[in-house]
Amino acid sequence: MKTFLITTLIGVTSLAFGQHQHHEGMKMPASTGSKKDTARSMDHSMHKGMEMGEPSGSSMQEPNYGLTMDTTMGMTHSLSRNLSMNRNGSGTSWHPDNTPMYAYMKHPSEGSRWSYMLHYAVYLRYTSQNVNNTDKRGNAQQFGAPNWVMGMAQRKVGGRGLFQVRAMLSLDPLTVGNGGYPLLFQTGESYQGQPLIDKQHPHDLISELSVSYSHAFSKDVDLYGYVGYPGEPALGPPAFMHRISAFGIPEAPLSHHWQDATHILFGVATVGLRYKWAKLEASSFTGREPDEHRYNFDKPRFDSYSYRLSVNPSPSLALQFSQGFIHSPEDLHPDENVTRTTASILHSKGLAPGRFVTSAFVWGRNSHDGQGENSFLAESSLQWDKLAFYGRYENVSKSLEELGINQIDPLNTHASYAINSLTLGMNYRLAQTHKTDLVLGAQVTSSMPDKFLQSYYGTMPISGEIYLRLSPSLMTMRTMNHSGHGQMKGMHQ
Repeated sequence: MKTFLITTLIGVTSLAFGQHQHHEGMKMPASTGSKKDTARSMDHSMHKGMEMGEPSGSSMQEPNYGLTMDTTMGMTHSLSRNLSMNRNGSGTSWHPDNTPMYAYMKHPSEGSRWSYMLHYAVYLRYTSQNVNNTDKRGNAQQFGAPNWVMGMAQRKVGGRGLFQVRAMLSLDPLTVGNGGYPLLFQTGESYQGQPLIDKQHPHDLISELSVSYSHAFSKDVDLYGYVGYPGEPALGPPAFMHRISAFGIPEAPLSHHWQDATHILFGVATVGLRYKWAKLEASSFTGREPDEHRYNFDKPRFDSYSYRLSVNPSPSLALQFSQGFIHSPEDLHPDENVTRTTASILHSKGLAPGRFVTSAFVWGRNSHDGQGENSFLAESSLQWDKLAFYGRYENVSKSLEELGINQIDPLNTHASYAINSLTLGMNYRLAQTHKTDLVLGAQVTSSMPDKFLQSYYGTMPISGEIYLRLSPSLMTMRTMNHSGHGQMKGMHQ
């Protein structure tokens, strides 16, 4: 059943939106006249949809409606002077090149070599969990505001080097509380000596402080290093809050601790090598997840390691396989080590200016003490001018211990229990000013737990929420300034 659902979702997405081919930059209109003529030609080209150049390993090109930025115009990918910044994921992970970006940007000014970018999202929301089972576990409500903000500064060094610093902050401890926010069937981390169950933990105030350096041996070959305290190792897909397919969903996936929970670790060192459209990287990092003290810096240990293979066969696709050997991740189970294995496919395609579809298909597995639990996630978002429709399906296997249920199943004392969850939602942009969006959204989640769990949670728990999201507007290329650099503007309809 799980295989059928995931295969069907992939098939529907492929049939509906097709595939997109690999690129590493845009062909700019040739200048045969004045600067005014060049700017006019550039604006006409952008209006029609950008013509993509051909990088190594690709022979096809398609318009992407201004979703991808030219790497010659200031800021590039974090770890390559020859890749589009749109490929940036969390940590050192890759998105598809056609991934839209919601951010503010400042290109190098006269006398400066630095480029700057700022991302953020704030969700002012009301959530109610398990609303149809008021006498069961997980029934809870909260007014809160999950949030994050990330800033980056980048400069080119000589003819081949690239240096970047990055910082990410979250006020979750203040806006949702140190005990986290209600989220039915969620597990992971602890607070005041007790495991967090049916709750999502808040993120640390300092969620990333990292530096990276990349050296381009050629257009096709980069060697790079990344150090974070905290940071994210080479393990899993881009973290959920950085996937545009999840941009409309304020909460973390139930499979977070099976797929991308290592996105905040206090002590990470990664080295990687890119060759054309593939890269291989390895990390050493601190296995212990952040403690409940969200304003401090935890002790770095570098007692765990991981590797990841990433492949972007076309501008619409990003694939990865990774495995991590994590030492003592949970504070309440210090003697338990976890092997985490993940694989993912991310898809992004522009349909027209201001219209695009993004999707993610993720599998993650945690293995420990001879036992293993799987998770599957499929999410997709369709942006249609001011309106967006989105959804997320998950299938996660969790043990009774993970869920804090002391009773033993007489039929299977070592069983894991499947939890199916489907979220459907939509949002609408109410206002746009100064390249900033105010979006109103609502969603409903239907959970389908294993029959053994229904006596605790109910037959089909329903959860819902309504929110206002504040974030930067969609970036797009519009004009050329006098120095030849592209000016980034929010997309207006």
